[in-house]
Order: sequence, then structure tokens, then C-alpha cells
Amino acid sequence: MRHLLIAAILCVCLPVARAAGSEEVLAVIVPQGFVDKAVSAQELGLIFKRKKLFWDDSSRIQPVNLPSDDPLRRQFSLRVMKTLPESQSQYWNSMYYHGVFPPHVVGSTEAMLRYVAETRGAIGYVEACRIDSRVKPLLWILPAGNVMQTAPALDCPAD
Repeated sequence: MRHLLIAAILCVCLPVARAAGSEEVLAVIVPQGFVDKAVSAQELGLIFKRKKLFWDDSSRIQPVNLPSDDPLRRQFSLRVMKTLPESQSQYWNSMYYHGVFPPHVVGSTEAMLRYVAETRGAIGYVEACRIDSRVKPLLWILPAGNVMQTAPALDCPAD
């Protein structure tokens, strides 16, 4: 019993790229040339609900999602939007009548990296260990939902 308690404490206190239940540390990414200010967790939610539409430099924000059945999309939605992707359809149906469309959807992590790297104003998310030189991390979202401005300790597998 004592060993279980110690293991539970270690799991909560040590951020790593992978956690129990295969939940990932997510990196919110923007193009390399992004020069805007830092984004808060609350702003991130507004961006992906399309309630914040422009960066401080007046360029349009281009949020992008993975498909609704993708495990990373589900994790992102639960941590940032506090709902599952399939329960957001009613929200998007009502927003449609106001001329607001949901974020663009790409089919894979590689497509996410390419879209964000090549699209001015883009913002998306990937598993933290998948970041490469094409994009810049803006925020880190831990499995518990904590949002950090600085990179956590990551245990990324070697290629």
C-alpha cells in the first residue's frame, strides 16, 4: 500500500512526455516567425472556440485541429475546452448561424506541423516530442491540464 502511495505521488509530481494511460504532454505550436505575446490558457480556449480571431498585430488567427477521433485531439479538447470533440457539435452548429466556422482540421501530426509552419497566424498542437525546427512551441499542456509557458522535462524516445 505504501509503495502505491509513493508511486502515485511521483506520477503527479514529475512531468514527462508520456504519462499513465498514454496521455501526452502537448505542445501548442505556432510558425517559427511568430512574434506575438504569450497566450494564456484562457485565451487558448477562446482561440479554439473562435471567440478571439486576431493576434495583436491584427493578423487573423488560424487555429487548426486534428480529427475528432484522434487521441491527441481528444486530450487537447478535454484539457483546453473541457469537453470531448463530439460534444462540441452543438456549439459549432449555433456558431455557424453567426458566420463563425470551426477550426480547420488536418489528418495527421505531420499535416499539423506543415500547416502551422506554412500558414501565417496558425496555431495548433502536437505531442511535445514531435516538435521540429519548422514550428515554435508557445505553450505546454501537461496530462493533468496544467498549462506552462516553459518547457517541462521531456523524456522523448530517440529516433
